[in-house]
Amino acid sequence: MTVPELGETPGFREEARAWLEEALSGEFAAARRSSGLGGPGREHEGHELRLAWERHLGKNGWTCLGWPERYGGRAASLEDQVAFHEEYARAGAPARVGHIGEGLIGPTILEFGTDEQKARFLPPIQRGEELWCQGYSEPEAGSDLANVQTKAHLDDGCWVVTGQKVWTSLAHVADWCFVLCRTEPGSRRHRGLSYLLVPMRQPGVTVRPIVQLTGTSEFNEVFFDGARTAADNVLGAPGDGWRVSMATLGYERGASTLGQQIGFRRELAKVIETAKRTGAADDPVLRDRLVRSWLELEIMRLNALRMLRPDPGPEVSIAKLYWSEWHRRLGELAQAVQGKAGLVGEPDDEGTVGLNDLQRLYLFSRADTIYAGSSEIQRNIIAERTLGLPR
Repeated sequence: MTVPELGETPGFREEARAWLEEALSGEFAAARRSSGLGGPGREHEGHELRLAWERHLGKNGWTCLGWPERYGGRAASLEDQVAFHEEYARAGAPARVGHIGEGLIGPTILEFGTDEQKARFLPPIQRGEELWCQGYSEPEAGSDLANVQTKAHLDDGCWVVTGQKVWTSLAHVADWCFVLCRTEPGSRRHRGLSYLLVPMRQPGVTVRPIVQLTGTSEFNEVFFDGARTAADNVLGAPGDGWRVSMATLGYERGASTLGQQIGFRRELAKVIETAKRTGAADDPVLRDRLVRSWLELEIMRLNALRMLRPDPGPEVSIAKLYWSEWHRRLGELAQAVQGKAGLVGEPDDEGTVGLNDLQRLYLFSRADTIYAGSSEIQRNIIAERTLGLPR
């Protein structure tokens, strides 16, 4: 029997491990055979299978573990949530299609939503029946989120939304989008913003995919041209969107990041294995980089555990800055250990030349230090809001 880590409910980790083992050996075995199915750079893979898996998780009580029981959760401790995310990654389970709903908008609705909003939106997220995307970045408001220009006004009991969002992950499969927009004419910067919940499947919404270096299209442009949502679908008070949106960004750095690190360990192991096979491990400089990567990954876990709490503050930017820079360096190391072979695609079973796992790691990890808040912005947050330094 595994000895539970500090704070874990005795037997919880074993329960999660056993359930995952059984569930991924039956009708969802195909999702496990392709370890990492739907992961970074592979978001197009097996969507229908992963959607069915999401609903299977929800039906059996393995989504939204920290939520109150009345909304389908287990009111699980942070330690138990970490245990599940780690076991989920170790089991080789597929990438979640509902993670934006569960990890970002769900906790935000729990904190700021009315009873009616909680009853309407939380159960479908828990059951895997409605998928969400995040409407933050714009062509002129990426890392500078306070420069949002998408506008909305009230008309006949509805908010009417007009503007453009960009780099919107999974918008092409989402049912709803939480949209930060300007609802007070003439307002600037942090003032006059509202946080609206907008249905995606309506005539006023157009989604255009953005082709990435990996050849796939997780990210999208989203155009709102008079899209409508009910007047009640504002989270928090109108004009309070900045405060609500900052809370969402805090939840983005939650317990699931510990599971993410299991995936990092798997990637590092493959890099080390490749280095041994190609002889790159005999190079003292590359060997030093491999050792350094392993040490930094251990530090990453300890730092994430140190900062884990129900109400994350600005210090979580330290974790985002750390893992994204580390992962980008790992991608560069993945290319280095392959040597010249890393510059050439590999044919699949049908003879089509494509990317191997390490090449995909290198290409996709270039985005890590930009999405979810660029490294430059994270450093500013750490300096000003955590260390108290002047602007």
